[in-house]
Amino acid sequence: MWYQGLLQLSGWQILAVILVLTHITIVSVTVYLHRYSAHRALELHPALKHFFRFWLWLTTSMNTREWTAIHRKHHAKCETPEDPHSPVHKGLTTVLRKGAELYMAEARNEETLRIYGKNCPDDWMERNVYTRFPIGGVTLMAIIDLALFGVLGMTVWAVQMMWIPVFAAGVVNGLGHAVGYRNFECRDAATNIMPWGILIGGEELHNNHHTYPNSAKLSVKKWEFDIGWMWIRLLSLLGLAKVRRTAPIAHRVEGKQTLDMDTAMAVLNNRFQIMAQYRKLVIKPLVAQEMHRVDESMRHLFRRAKRLLSRESSLLDSRNEENLQQVLDHSQRLRIIYEKRLALQAIWSRTSANGHDMLHALAEWCSQAEASGIKALQEFAATLRTYSLQPAPMAR
Repeated sequence: MWYQGLLQLSGWQILAVILVLTHITIVSVTVYLHRYSAHRALELHPALKHFFRFWLWLTTSMNTREWTAIHRKHHAKCETPEDPHSPVHKGLTTVLRKGAELYMAEARNEETLRIYGKNCPDDWMERNVYTRFPIGGVTLMAIIDLALFGVLGMTVWAVQMMWIPVFAAGVVNGLGHAVGYRNFECRDAATNIMPWGILIGGEELHNNHHTYPNSAKLSVKKWEFDIGWMWIRLLSLLGLAKVRRTAPIAHRVEGKQTLDMDTAMAVLNNRFQIMAQYRKLVIKPLVAQEMHRVDESMRHLFRRAKRLLSRESSLLDSRNEENLQQVLDHSQRLRIIYEKRLALQAIWSRTSANGHDMLHALAEWCSQAEASGIKALQEFAATLRTYSLQPAPMAR
């Protein structure tokens, strides 16, 4: 029957086709546009790159240069008024509902394209087909869907057209800076929406990405799953992709007690993991101990102390700053570990250009921590000494 299209599929079969088609689009965005084009975290075979460009033209009308430039600007200006889609400044509702409109508005900004759109495709197909006929692909896709699936083809097409604006432009750019959990206290509000990156190709792990933007792998914890990384590994096995960078691995050499240049560079490379360990090994146990020392009237505030003490300072609003100050006023030990956290972060921001200065500052920090009389802080200083750029040698 003509209204069922050439394939004559049932409703359930069409649903399965929709899931496959939209997943290919998600893979095209996360692997090609995001991890390859915007961040150069991997290299792709020329044929695969062109397939992704063609598929995105068919299913989204997105241009490689525009998407790349907008995303790079998002990282460069994150959570500032110049961020193309920051829920902090534009409002979460606006980003969720009008993510595609924000993208299109920024795509018309020639300065954004000039500054952030370098090293993007500029071949004959890009100039004469993809850029010249931006809606030609989605129009062709509508015709193909109608021919293959009949009347329901328009539903297939509509879902394809909505998938990226809703989930990528809306959910990732909106919820990914508003709700979820944070493995690392990066300088912006990025969160991991959920630990299993399946629906949006791994982009759910947004806090991990903003911490290590040039990593081809977005999962960090053992219990996190990045389906985009699964596809990259498969493409690598087929000779179609080559990983260039992933997040650094924090190596520790048990028994190492000497602070040397190797330690300083390892601490610099793994600073976000180290601060996550500081939250776990120093802040968490000290807050638990202090909870038992304060009276009942302050315990409601101390229940939030772990988050307040470990949160990136620039992300605290005035109310949280006031609550943090109350916590510090009621506990000298928490004040010490908070100030030591800030001092440790200041070391790599102040001395990262000079390894010798950083080594000296790190040694001084460890000496002060060891003299603090706070056991958790002393043990953490001892842990810092064990970091190394290289893993411990295998025992023979």
